[in-house]
Amino acid sequence: MKKILIVGITTVGLALSSCSTVPLTGRSRLNLVSNDQVLPMAFQAYNQFLTDNKSAVLSSSNAQAARVKTIGNKLIVAVKNYMNSNNYGDLIKDYKWEVNVVQNKELNAWCMPGGKIVVYTGILPVTKDDAGLATVMGHEIAHAIAGHSAERMSQEMVAQGAGALGGAITSNNPKTQSIFNTMYGVGTPLMMLKYGRNQELEADKLGLIFMAMAGYNPQNAIAFWQRMSSASGSGQKPPEFLSTHPSDATRIAQIQKAIPEAQKYYKR
Repeated sequence: MKKILIVGITTVGLALSSCSTVPLTGRSRLNLVSNDQVLPMAFQAYNQFLTDNKSAVLSSSNAQAARVKTIGNKLIVAVKNYMNSNNYGDLIKDYKWEVNVVQNKELNAWCMPGGKIVVYTGILPVTKDDAGLATVMGHEIAHAIAGHSAERMSQEMVAQGAGALGGAITSNNPKTQSIFNTMYGVGTPLMMLKYGRNQELEADKLGLIFMAMAGYNPQNAIAFWQRMSSASGSGQKPPEFLSTHPSDATRIAQIQKAIPEAQKYYKR
């Protein structure tokens, strides 16, 4: 029990002192894991994904793949220039940027920590044009730049530490421990879902700025997310507070608010 208490106190204590700042938004984020820990895992997972989907990865000579890679590379150049010019270069110095397109019907795209970007062909009809593609990839790149994966890992570490600490403190009082376990069991998942929604909205905001830096009008992002909302449907979606993603209405409203700031970075 003493060991559990020490682990819980140590984890919570680290959480109070381990924060970093997200570029552009200025938000202070929890940062208990470094790139040295996250990037090797991400690169390994990415290489395994490519191996498992070897036959589905489109060649650069494919017109769809060439278009996606061209837009992706414009975004990468813009992001690298901004980060290196604004004292954030250390955050991406070990990134190994890469863009691939995979034949898959899912409406999906992602960017792993370290700059490994994958776009599924299923989302291309929804992106529709270059600005739509820039919206998607800008959003996914933003997750990597903001360190959202590392932040989620850090939050889970703190949640586990808080659980251990609370369990140790209440261990001598079964009634109090039962109440704590109930509150912890219900509250922690909902809190993690809220963190996820906040990260999505932050990625939207950063993504608008990144696409603007790359020469794509952020005004076009609204049309993409409206198309995405229609394509994904609303019948199967859970209530917003039970989801890792904001509702379509919330997302579009927040994007509309963020566009004026993003426009400052837009160069035709």
